[in-house]
Amino acid sequence: MQHITAVRTVAIPVADQDRALEFYERKLGFEKLMDAPLPQLGGRWLVVGLPGGPTSVALLQSAAVGVDTGIRLGTTDAAAAHAALTGQGVETSELISWPGVPPMFTFVDQDGNRLYLAQE
Repeated sequence: MQHITAVRTVAIPVADQDRALEFYERKLGFEKLMDAPLPQLGGRWLVVGLPGGPTSVALLQSAAVGVDTGIRLGTTDAAAAHAALTGQGVETSELISWPGVPPMFTFVDQDGNRLYLAQE
């Protein structure tokens, strides 16, 4: 019997939730889905996601930032996404394209957290 049916939310540690929200909305095109006080964690429960997407990202207040999140995001055109993010001043790696592997690159958010973007 399988009880797990989906991955709903992943968390990324951020030093400043307002700055993180601005990055994820303006640079990546995410939208704010929830913003509720969460004094137990020293901030708020701040969740963003892609419009209509099934998975969301919680931007959690934390002193431990600058991690490799392991989060893989998808795109229909890795080269165009790479050019767009680089053009917005987002720190990106080189766009790689190995035989048999989709084009991809990494980028870092406002706190140095590493994410991956691969062509679907």
